[in-house]
Amino acid sequence: MSSLIPRRDPKKNYFPMPNEIFSMGLSAEEIAVYAYLMYRENRKSFQCWPSFSTIGNALRMSKNTVRKYVQQLKDKGFILAEHTKIRTQRGDPRNGTLRYTILPIREPIKQLRDRQWEESKRELERLKVERLREKRKDSVFEIFSPSREESRI
Repeated sequence: MSSLIPRRDPKKNYFPMPNEIFSMGLSAEEIAVYAYLMYRENRKSFQCWPSFSTIGNALRMSKNTVRKYVQQLKDKGFILAEHTKIRTQRGDPRNGTLRYTILPIREPIKQLRDRQWEESKRELERLKVERLREKRKDSVFEIFSPSREESRI
């Protein structure tokens, strides 16, 4: 039975994925793009060079959709994307693909925690203001209109 299942070298046939990625509030598409970049990265330099088309073909996304999720990953601090230049055989300079650098996961985690901390401070401040309004509302005397009998007098 074991001869039917091919042996795989864990260093060659798998790629590492940080566990924290699933608790960072990323969409499934962002995780897919991030995972593909992790799959393609050089383990020593943490860089890779797939084009938007290559990523899109692998994930069944359009180039524009890939571009959108790459930008979101950049904004959230998961990756860097740098433009590259190539030279044609005639020596003409051309734009190359983007060079992606996978950043350490601790920085996006720190950014997420900072955002959550700021949100909790704003929520606490909002609750304090709401309670203060409630107290003031209770302490203000309400002015009643005179009853019918009093208005006849």
